[in-house]
Amino acid sequence: MMKEIDARGLECPKPVILTKKELDNIEEGKVKTTVDNEVARENLIKLAKSQNADFEVEELEGGLFAVTIEKKTSAETQKQKKLVEVDENYVIAIQSEHMGRGDEKLGKILMKSFIYTVRETKPYPKSILFFNSGVKLTVEESEVLDDLKDLENEGVEIISCGTCLDYFNLKDKLGVGSISNMYTIYEKMRNSTNVVTIG
Repeated sequence: MMKEIDARGLECPKPVILTKKELDNIEEGKVKTTVDNEVARENLIKLAKSQNADFEVEELEGGLFAVTIEKKTSAETQKQKKLVEVDENYVIAIQSEHMGRGDEKLGKILMKSFIYTVRETKPYPKSILFFNSGVKLTVEESEVLDDLKDLENEGVEIISCGTCLDYFNLKDKLGVGSISNMYTIYEKMRNSTNVVTIG
């Protein structure tokens, strides 16, 4: 069985995510992904190595590369399937609508890519907490609203700071999740062994 993916023109990390999804969906077989840059090629090789899978790289005409990853049925594969969908000890705290410091336009692009990656990667966090300008990501016109709704449907708690929504006059525009207070946000972070803060 061979599944082929045309990932030409797709930005990082989409080629890796699409490939991993196909690998997760098959018991055994091969996934062949075509990309148009060396960074994507190297990231696919890293994916194969991280899963201890056999892989083959072909250099095609026009600066293209085809990376074929073979998945074999094994005890380790079966073990991975038993991983829970939601990690009860994993929380993401998002404190800004931008990711990183510097150019705001780039920061918005990075944040959109980050949330897309969270949506496409399991296990999911137990909760995603939004505060300060991070609450702007949970309102009706947010570019990541659909991804956040998908995560909520998968059992992820989406929690926004009520004080922050009030400050930005956005409380009546909340598009996903629930409104909470700083005590709840603190408790979610305090009771987690793995808190990732983004902003």
